[in-house]
Amino acid sequence: MKKVLYAASECVPFIKTGGLADVVGSLPGYINKEKYDIRVILPNYQVIPEKFKENMVKKTHFYMDLSWRNQYVGILETQYCGITYYFIDNEFYFTGHTPYGNIYEDIEKFAFFCKACLCALPVLDFKPDIIHCHDWQTGLLPVYLKDKFLENEFYSGMKAVMTIHNLKFQGVWDMKTVKDITGLSDYYFTPDKLEAYGSANYLKGGIVYSDCVTTVSNTYAEEIKTPFYGEGLDGLMRARSNVLSGIVNGIDYEEYNPEDDNFIYHKFSARNFRKEKIKNKRALQAELGLEVNDKKFMIGIVSRLTDQKGFDLIDYVIEELCSEDTQLVILGTGEQKYENLFRHFAWKYGDRVSANIYYSDEKAHKIYSACDAFLMPSLFEPCGLSQLISLRYGTVPIVRETGGLKDTVEPYNEFDNTGTGFSFTNYNAHEMLAVIRYAKNIYFNKKREWNKIIDRGMTKDFSWNNSAKLYEELYDKL
Repeated sequence: MKKVLYAASECVPFIKTGGLADVVGSLPGYINKEKYDIRVILPNYQVIPEKFKENMVKKTHFYMDLSWRNQYVGILETQYCGITYYFIDNEFYFTGHTPYGNIYEDIEKFAFFCKACLCALPVLDFKPDIIHCHDWQTGLLPVYLKDKFLENEFYSGMKAVMTIHNLKFQGVWDMKTVKDITGLSDYYFTPDKLEAYGSANYLKGGIVYSDCVTTVSNTYAEEIKTPFYGEGLDGLMRARSNVLSGIVNGIDYEEYNPEDDNFIYHKFSARNFRKEKIKNKRALQAELGLEVNDKKFMIGIVSRLTDQKGFDLIDYVIEELCSEDTQLVILGTGEQKYENLFRHFAWKYGDRVSANIYYSDEKAHKIYSACDAFLMPSLFEPCGLSQLISLRYGTVPIVRETGGLKDTVEPYNEFDNTGTGFSFTNYNAHEMLAVIRYAKNIYFNKKREWNKIIDRGMTKDFSWNNSAKLYEELYDKL
């Protein structure tokens, strides 16, 4: 049986700030238990809810040197849905109201976490064949593994996999400080290792020292080899392209299931959506104070309100977007300019724009189930989960062809009746607007075609089953 350890800075249901937590929380449950023993190791943040802390059992503790510091390392364990979770405990590093704070504090905190993960393994008597690291917070783990730890026979033969969920976040800080924190020798701080543009870069270290590198969609794996998407590491991604692959994330088909979703007003399925889905639309219109009218084209957006997600395009044409036959429902928080933009238009067009500037899981489910279309005009999108959820709920995605959006949404072709959504290529507001208008035309004037687009989308399988098989193949190859 192959042993695999997932190391990550967040994981549902314990702690979540973004999509990384969904992946680390869902994927282990779909990997074949008969062939793989998968366990997960996380920081024991103060903000993990008490109901989970109550079930944690203290395994042991020890002291570890982090450069010149001597630090306490506690190890707790819990079982959840058949998976073993370990938590690295240290009150100095993991207090606070959020898992991340100032980058200079996080740089030391995650250096500690990476080294503590490796030190904990012999004590736990768990010797993984593969350590699967996620994002920059675990970037030093492969570096430490190939450094002093290799002198200890316990660690020989261990392989490291690095998964990049978003290349924009790299864990960069000045070299002098990082040398002092990590205790790594000057040997590691050269341009072919941890140094990048004069600073030390945790993610770069992880990419250089891992045995293979994955990212969360095929297209994104190609895009990050180019200067535009490469965030300064495109040369390294090209150099490592022989071990770089893309595996699209999945979604939890039990959590996101319109036939069995207690958050939505009316349950429906791929068989009866023609009659039942519209009831969700009417109910959401009523709840949000929009005009209750079947003849409005309702567009949903559930997102962080940031430049990355393409909101500058929406800003540019929002007046035309909010035309009389369209309703816009927004859920999310982010940059103030976009929060205020949507608040302003909700005030100006109260019957057709609803700005929900907060986040609620329940409200998200309602939007996925009720809207006619779902808009994601991202500048870049490593994978994206919202378009997968939309397809599951029969809400037609309108996306820009980038990253995971390009891999998962097949553009509608009226001549051969294929496609599960609508897409545009260039990062251009009027190109986006033209595609939205085209989608509206199909919706209003070719209802049968529109329903067939929904049919095709709802029969797609973007559950974790497919992705899990690809990860299993990767582990076997290693």
